[in-house]
Amino acid sequence: MTNTQILLSIAIMAVCTLLTRIFPFLILPDHKKTPVLVQYLGTVLPFAIIGMLVVYCFKNVSLLQYPFGIPELTGFLFVVLVHRWKHHLLLSIGGGTLLYMTVIRFIL
Repeated sequence: MTNTQILLSIAIMAVCTLLTRIFPFLILPDHKKTPVLVQYLGTVLPFAIIGMLVVYCFKNVSLLQYPFGIPELTGFLFVVLVHRWKHHLLLSIGGGTLLYMTVIRFIL
């Protein structure tokens, strides 16, 4: 890419980001009262997204071939158990990621 194309791409991305940030304030008439639909989506979507990420992470795991899903399952169990124990998102996800990476690099 040339410098002009790079600058044009950055400018387009900046404008699109700005528009997506401003758009909700333009379409909502009263800024102090959140619509019921937006409140509902705010409570439902985080759980749906987490469920979708779990399915995505396990979609290529084969329990019939080596390593039989052991790295993925150890990371998953670590995340679930530590989060239920400490309720600390960064500790559970970060620790699960580190455990998974350790298992796939050094143990298996």
